[in-house]
Amino acid sequence: MPKTVLVIGGRTGIGKAVVIDLTEQGYDVIAASRSIASGDLPPSVRFQEYDVTGNTTLDLPEELHGLVYCPGTINLKPFKSIKLDQIREEMEVNYLGAVKVLLQCIDKLKTSGQGSAVFFSTVAVQTGMPFHSAISAAKGAVEGMVRSLAAEYAPKVRFNAIAPSLTETPLAESLLSNDRKRESNTERHPLKKIGTPKDMSEAVCYLISPRSAWVTGQILHVDGGMSSIRSL
Repeated sequence: MPKTVLVIGGRTGIGKAVVIDLTEQGYDVIAASRSIASGDLPPSVRFQEYDVTGNTTLDLPEELHGLVYCPGTINLKPFKSIKLDQIREEMEVNYLGAVKVLLQCIDKLKTSGQGSAVFFSTVAVQTGMPFHSAISAAKGAVEGMVRSLAAEYAPKVRFNAIAPSLTETPLAESLLSNDRKRESNTERHPLKKIGTPKDMSEAVCYLISPRSAWVTGQILHVDGGMSSIRSL
């Protein structure tokens, strides 16, 4: 029997790449997003309409082997310009939405006896960056949750997160909207490239698979070297 993985936010960007790659690797994939997916994803994928900021319930099997939570935000503002409602929105999508999904999934992940949950943080949690105070706080909450739940649910469920730098997705379009912005952001990274959904999906598939069976409570930095090295 194929293993079942739930991907939240599986219609576009990183989530879409994850859905395609997991399906190609033989997983039974359930993709949930705010709108039903178009026909450009594998026909075997089961879709559900789900809004992480609402109160809807997911329709899930009794057993899950994996959970991937992809929703995120990019609202970069000076601290004095941020309104409390915007901070609440960041928390709602990035952290509280993940909590809501987990509350529905955790027993099903435990039932499999080999569950793996993967979340997304950001390089800006570890590396202080201007205008990132709201998103860094929300993703910092995700990192804290991952480490705590990794301890609480070992050995039956593994919890890890990926901390990307700028990635070529619809969410980041405004940061890559012209040649000047693209060149500037490329040069900031030691590897001199912008991340791709495929880069992130490769990391997700590793953390979901048995290849990472001895990995839990980790924040995997897939960031072109941004968090750990500087070019001369």
